[in-house]
Amino acid sequence: MGIHKTDVRITFAETDCMGIVYHANYIKFFEIGRTEYMRDIGYTYAQLETDGVWLPVATVSCEYKAPAKYDDLLEVQTVVKEFKGATLVMAYEIYRKETGELLVRGETKHPLTDDKLRPIRLRNVNPDLYDKLKSIVHPQDS
Repeated sequence: MGIHKTDVRITFAETDCMGIVYHANYIKFFEIGRTEYMRDIGYTYAQLETDGVWLPVATVSCEYKAPAKYDDLLEVQTVVKEFKGATLVMAYEIYRKETGELLVRGETKHPLTDDKLRPIRLRNVNPDLYDKLKSIVHPQDS
C-alpha cells in the first residue's frame, strides 16, 4: 500500500485560545490516520480486537513545524515504518492540504498484544495480517 492519506477538517473545538490547533490533537490525528490505514488493508480495530490482536501505544513522538488553524483541511499521511512481528512502528506527516505545507511529523510504536496486554506473535495469531504488514513496510528518512 505505501503511503495512506486521510483528510481531517479542523473544528473550532480542536483549537486553543490562540486560534491554533491544540498540540495534543495531532496525536488524535495520528490515530485517525492509523485507524483508516488499517481499515484500508482490511483490518478494522474492532475486528482486530475480536481476533485477539491489540495495538496499544507504547511511545509517541511529535515534531511541530507549523500551526494548523480552525477550518484548515489537513492531510494525514501514514506509513508502516517498521514491523518486526511483535512490534509495529507507524510514521505520520500532516500537511495543510491547500498549500502542501508540512505541519507535523511523528511516530507511534505499538507492541502487538492480547486483550490482557501480553505480547503475542502475530505470525501465529493472524498469519494473513503478519504477511500483509511485512509486505507494506515503507521506511522513511529520519
